[in-house]
Amino acid sequence: MNQRTARDSETDAVQKPFSAPSERNREPILAVLRDWFADRHDVLEIGSGTGQHAVHFAKAMPHLKWQTSDVTANIPGIRAWLDEAGLPNTPSPIHLDVNDSWPNRTFDALFSANTLHIMSWEEVERFFDRLQHTLAVDATVAIYGPFNYEGRFTSDSNAAFDADLKRRAEHMGIRDFEAVNALALDSELKLAADVAMPANNRLLVWRRP
Repeated sequence: MNQRTARDSETDAVQKPFSAPSERNREPILAVLRDWFADRHDVLEIGSGTGQHAVHFAKAMPHLKWQTSDVTANIPGIRAWLDEAGLPNTPSPIHLDVNDSWPNRTFDALFSANTLHIMSWEEVERFFDRLQHTLAVDATVAIYGPFNYEGRFTSDSNAAFDADLKRRAEHMGIRDFEAVNALALDSELKLAADVAMPANNRLLVWRRP
């Protein structure tokens, strides 16, 4: 007889969300994170979305404890991915909204993908301001997504994407690298790498000296 636990049934009740872009970009991102997170131990992921990145990266880098986080609505989907993978280095996801309270502890690494262009600019400012209280003294920050340089789009597809974002909500839009880097500097972070990624995205890496 096939016996199933209550946890199995609970996980099945939540259909795992799926992001095709996350599936496509996970390997290029991992190739960069392997270097920059090689000496890290405790990662906070902001805006874990579906949870696909967390499962892939935590499995590939078992030396890391990968803490997922997102707004409450996305937590069940993330938990479904984590429960299915059953990895020992992925604790339960936590609620985190940049406008609310953050974890009362520090992390020596932080990762976020495709979040800054979804937030309002005021939320981006809060995001970087909170890093001063969330990061360990020698922390590494890696943020993936599209960015403008010197106020210009880097491709026609990014310009079209920005227009689509603004149609969805006025506060959304691709951020200028220079403005984001200025916020990072204010949070005592120094740019360590700006890596070109597929589909006209970038992976920005900062380190706290």
